[in-house]
Amino acid sequence: MKQDQQCRLLAKPSDATAVYQHISREDGAWQYLNFAARVMRRDEIWKGDTGDHEYAIILLGGNYRVNTNKGAWQTVNGRKDVFSGMAHSLYLPRHTPFELIAESDVLDIAYGWCETDRDFLPVFKRPEEVQIEVRGGDNATRQINDLLGPGFPCHRLVAVEVYTPSGNWSSFPAHKHDERIVDENGTLVEARLEETYFYKISKPQGYAIQRVYTADGSLDEIAVARHNDVVLVPKGYHPVVAGHGYDVYYLNFLAGSDQSLANTPDPDHAWIFGTWKGQDERIPMVTAKMNG
Repeated sequence: MKQDQQCRLLAKPSDATAVYQHISREDGAWQYLNFAARVMRRDEIWKGDTGDHEYAIILLGGNYRVNTNKGAWQTVNGRKDVFSGMAHSLYLPRHTPFELIAESDVLDIAYGWCETDRDFLPVFKRPEEVQIEVRGGDNATRQINDLLGPGFPCHRLVAVEVYTPSGNWSSFPAHKHDERIVDENGTLVEARLEETYFYKISKPQGYAIQRVYTADGSLDEIAVARHNDVVLVPKGYHPVVAGHGYDVYYLNFLAGSDQSLANTPDPDHAWIFGTWKGQDERIPMVTAKMNG
């Protein structure tokens, strides 16, 4: 992890290797979540083994094929980049050796992984299978793509990608998911989750601003997130705003107590729910019809 000098929760991309982001659970000082992103060239091969971890590989741009001891898969209509279509997502269970081969001039992928003691089947999720949710309203409208959302057949991993149009707020009103809370009926109200925000910006000079804060003030950080940056969210509320003129994409990976997105809104701002007059017509920003 290449930590920003001004914000301890901001990881900058590395130009030194093909793996341009790498966040270990030790980097996050948390229990479960690891994240990485890498660029590959045509015919380049990434060989790995999930070991005691479950993996989710998200296609950011390009095409690949994968061979494993549990099956083989290939993308044929991979998006050019995150602003040009929907993701392919590949879930690999533990104890899966794999070989991933780049089949485009440039292949850009991101992946998250965490330890597990449970066995599941691999899943290859195509763009046309991804469910789109339009969340919020007015200038807090954004698009959420369900990649490994709640209910996905895995142990802990959750992955969604979010599109926020120029000037809009996202992850807002702010919410948190840093303690496990169940109500008197045993229903999960809030999960304890570790989270990474991996950013892509529509223009190279663009940026988003993200605040990560707790109610007691023990954590209060502001990150200026640029293209290929990662913001770590160990606890607290974490809203985002896209700089005017720049569409913002972020890929969220989460892992923790439950395969869930159960959260608690910041009570200071919960009044905003239900006050919106409409939704931003720029949403949805991407669809599966744009692929290939």
